[in-house]
Amino acid sequence: MEVLFTVITLLAGLAAWLGEQLGLPGVGGAALYLVAYAAGGYYGLLDGLELLRERKLDVNLLMILAAVGAAFIGQPAEGAALLFLFSLSNTLQTYAMGRSRRAIEALLDLRPKTATVRRDGEVVTLPVEELVVGDRVLVRPGERIPIDGVVVDGNSQVDQATITGESMPVAKGVGDPVFAGTVNGNGSLEIETTHRAQDTTLARIVQMVEEAQAAKANTQRMLDDFEQVYAVLVLLGAVLLTLVPVLLLGHEFQPSFYRAMTWLVVASPCALVISTPASILSAIANAARHGVLFKGGLHLEKTAAIRAVAFDKTGTLTVGKPRLQTFIPLGVWDEVDALRLIAAVEARSEHPLAQAIVGAAHERGLSLPEATDFQAFPGLGVEGRVEGMKLWIGNARMFARRGVPLPENVRSLLRELEGRGVTAMLAYRVEDADWLAVIGVADALRPDAAAVVQRLKDAGVQRVIMLTGDNERVAAAIAAQAGVDEFHAGLLPQDKVALLRSLRAKYGPTAMVGDGVNDAPALATADVGIAMGGAGTDVALETADVVLMADDLEKLPFAIGLARAARRVVWQNLVFSLAVIVLLVALAFGVRLPLPFGVLGHEGSTVLVVLNGLRLLGYRSQGFSKV
Repeated sequence: MEVLFTVITLLAGLAAWLGEQLGLPGVGGAALYLVAYAAGGYYGLLDGLELLRERKLDVNLLMILAAVGAAFIGQPAEGAALLFLFSLSNTLQTYAMGRSRRAIEALLDLRPKTATVRRDGEVVTLPVEELVVGDRVLVRPGERIPIDGVVVDGNSQVDQATITGESMPVAKGVGDPVFAGTVNGNGSLEIETTHRAQDTTLARIVQMVEEAQAAKANTQRMLDDFEQVYAVLVLLGAVLLTLVPVLLLGHEFQPSFYRAMTWLVVASPCALVISTPASILSAIANAARHGVLFKGGLHLEKTAAIRAVAFDKTGTLTVGKPRLQTFIPLGVWDEVDALRLIAAVEARSEHPLAQAIVGAAHERGLSLPEATDFQAFPGLGVEGRVEGMKLWIGNARMFARRGVPLPENVRSLLRELEGRGVTAMLAYRVEDADWLAVIGVADALRPDAAAVVQRLKDAGVQRVIMLTGDNERVAAAIAAQAGVDEFHAGLLPQDKVALLRSLRAKYGPTAMVGDGVNDAPALATADVGIAMGGAGTDVALETADVVLMADDLEKLPFAIGLARAARRVVWQNLVFSLAVIVLLVALAFGVRLPLPFGVLGHEGSTVLVVLNGLRLLGYRSQGFSKV
């Protein structure tokens, strides 16, 4: 409708002006001008009056007042030209801003509208909105997956670019999660539904990005506050420019009023007000397309200002898939029995080290008994009861806190493992004060970790730090490989929080990069909490300020680079907008700028800042400029 009203404004205004030039009756021309004014000012008047009810003055009203004023002094053609250009500018803004929103909403269109479902022994086609948790969905080769679920039959390669931004397909088999909107490869899959259509990862991404786009950045909030004061000052200036020359200087009313109307147009801050949201919306939309979720313009601004980056070790700098490297049974226990009991307790834990032990037990074909009375102690270990025995499994600090001394042979084994960069744990049977085993688990450094750390340093990040609950020797080995500036070992969750506060005081804005599960307190404490591998992880989506949907460290330079590019564009727009206002005001008073030229300069600058902001939709570089 906005396009239609803009066209009507142009045609009616042009017809009325031609009628004037040809000397046609004035009644017809007046009617055409009335149509042009009504069509050109309709949306602006609605928006302006709505804000006026909230006791806020909007630039839309300033434009309409200027157009009405032009008609009042016998210049209806200039008023119609003003409203046409103003309407055209708003239409272009709506289209441009809609592009960034459509870039996100288009993701939902990637989800199929129907799904092939196995129900009650029959295969039926249903709308995805009718799927319930537990439904068995059949996905043929090449089809898009319609719903979030877990593979229960079949193997295939799945293109997850719509969720994670990763270009390489991922192998999926029984037990692996899949996401709505992703593309199945050359195998057939049967999926058990785990979420309703409105709760899928894809739907949540769209919802969160829409909320992020609605949340205003600091710069935008300041500009909104500034606009209210500035608009009132512009209106008061127009009143003074009309009355003072007439009442005090004896000037004629019409030229004074005309100059005041020109002032209303050229001094209005339209381009200034739109300069920030155009850039922020585009950056957030582009990030989401590449598997990076910024949860608001505020977090985008903070990411651009990062001076120090702290990484969690396990699962962030390292692959996050540690493997059992050493298992030494102690006392009367043999390897099979000790591993079976320990793995039974660890099966209740989600920690990567626990999963390494459980995985090793499964690889050996061991059947695990049920563990009860399970309890986890972050940064220390776990305890639980299995086959009537209470077991403590954890690091040396766990046993020191519980007053359990370590035998010399156990201490010697720990030193040997830690010297090789292996994370060492102990298993202990409480009732008989009996040691079960010494366990060594190792996690490899990510292949790209050292390169990413170096790129952060090259870009001017002052300090790159590694935080870990692991022991000093293991931490030192990983830190040396990654090339971080410093590391801190043996940290409990509360220790990481305290350390982040000291890093912020020392270096300035600090980011914490973790998995969003074990690092929730640290992510919440940092200026910017960045969670990796957020696809399908509810905690990561809720806890972090920025979520890297793929388990890919390379997304971090992209996120920081995009944030810095957005900051540059915002400042470009602000400086340009202010310069145009100053120039137009100077021309209005210096050479008596005609109203149509003032309108052209004002609306042209508004369109240019929007188009400049839209450039961020095309940002793809993995590099980024210095702070």
